Amino acid sequence: MGCQRNGFKKENFILSVDVGTTSIRCHVYDKEAKIQGACTTKVVPLYPEVGYVEMDPDAIWKGFVTVVKGAVQDAGVQMRQIDALGISTQRGTFTTWDRRTGVPFHNFISWQDRRAANLVKSWNSSCTMKAIKGVMKMLYCVTRQKRMLAASLITFSTQHVTFRLVWALTNYKQVRQAVAEGNCCFGTIDTWLLFKLTKGEVHATDYSNASSTGIFDSYQMCWSGLLSSLVSLPLSIFPKVENTGQDFGSTDPSIFGVSIPIMSVMADQQAAVFGECCFDVGDVKITMGTGTFMDINTGSKPHTSAAGLYPLVGWKIGSEVVYLAEGNSADTGTAIKWAQELELFSDVRDTSSMACSVSDSDGVCFVPSFSGLQVPLNDPKACASLMGLKPSTTKSHLVRAILESVAFRNKQLYETMLRETNIPITKIRMDGGVSSNDFVMQLTADLLGRKVARPQNCEMSCLGAAFIAGLGVGFWKTKEELKKLQSTDEAFLPKGTSKSGAHSPSQEYIPVLQSWERAIQRSMNWYKP
Repeated sequence: MGCQRNGFKKENFILSVDVGTTSIRCHVYDKEAKIQGACTTKVVPLYPEVGYVEMDPDAIWKGFVTVVKGAVQDAGVQMRQIDALGISTQRGTFTTWDRRTGVPFHNFISWQDRRAANLVKSWNSSCTMKAIKGVMKMLYCVTRQKRMLAASLITFSTQHVTFRLVWALTNYKQVRQAVAEGNCCFGTIDTWLLFKLTKGEVHATDYSNASSTGIFDSYQMCWSGLLSSLVSLPLSIFPKVENTGQDFGSTDPSIFGVSIPIMSVMADQQAAVFGECCFDVGDVKITMGTGTFMDINTGSKPHTSAAGLYPLVGWKIGSEVVYLAEGNSADTGTAIKWAQELELFSDVRDTSSMACSVSDSDGVCFVPSFSGLQVPLNDPKACASLMGLKPSTTKSHLVRAILESVAFRNKQLYETMLRETNIPITKIRMDGGVSSNDFVMQLTADLLGRKVARPQNCEMSCLGAAFIAGLGVGFWKTKEELKKLQSTDEAFLPKGTSKSGAHSPSQEYIPVLQSWERAIQRSMNWYKP
């Protein structure tokens, strides 16, 4: 756990906690959105079987409480100086628990978990799904309603909650029994934390988290009765869906000594979009953390995708609903951490200079698919691989190949987004831990042929949840005020940008990309059902 100590301050502050895949961090923000106190603790994933990824609910709760107390202490302030609490969480990681006692029936099942891969594959190829898609396509032809088109294109994924929850209901007897008794609560991490913080008073989530589960109808703005009925999920276990920015209740005073209003609950990627002030249609945010998540603001209507871009609720504040379209790659930071554990490097800060120390990867291609391949390939059975190894291959070549794969996936996602949405891109902002790597940033700018900007503070999810909580209590007044608080550390321009600003994606990487795409094809459908 990392905390620092500052002097005593008299003004009030906003507190924000982000529960990520690898860490829980808490920041204390002042009026200028500057971090006055911070505290971080690690999240330890559990791997009980091959393909299973879990987290201990009690460890998450204890970590949450610890970082809140640590950040407030670090800021040199008192709990009563906190005007509001905002919460950002990883999405799609869930548990179920006893409604009366609050005791979980099982560990959190992570969004990275692949235990339901066979279920997903069988449903995607089932006659039932083919029939539903056919009916929905006909209905779309008659009604021209976009939600019918979306239903005709639906493809299930292991990253969505749906079939991992089906698996839990099938395999955990006590969950089935609690459902039968009307005593089962389902929730993603935000819902679990709200339940704990309010001592069981609140069983709720927000629209951004709900829309990320795969069980929520973003067109009707409610849990999908059709899907729940289709796969036998009881609607009685789902939390109430609330606005992203609103009063969710207050923390029980026994936890932090005072009651703190909980004024925002938000999914981490949507929170990062808000933290980056991507408020306008065409604004793009790319977060490179454990995975890469590319989101584009599509405005007041959800986007219907044929290639797997997912329509999400970005946020709902008052009557305003903002939608996003999202594509992701699951194994960005995961691949870099794996390389570090293999001792390809000792300090992650050295990777950029290592990659630049060689002119190319010596023909080595890395496919970052420890958790399968996502948009636009959508293959949960793909394997991670290193191809093209030679006696001349060095650690620097391997590191360069791994970093190149991150930028190559960025290019895949970006081109899919351009092709699918037909929305002119207005700006691109990149954040997350991997965005601190200059090699990845510059190569991404070159491949996209666009300027990309990196904020001074790369952890945007905390800031986004803080912004919404602060707006809710009048700490900040408007989005325009938030834009003025935004800071950029560095902007990366594509190589060869002319004085007029015109540029085209880098040509020198075309043969390298073609080799990498061949490597991807050979990695697909590797694991047998």
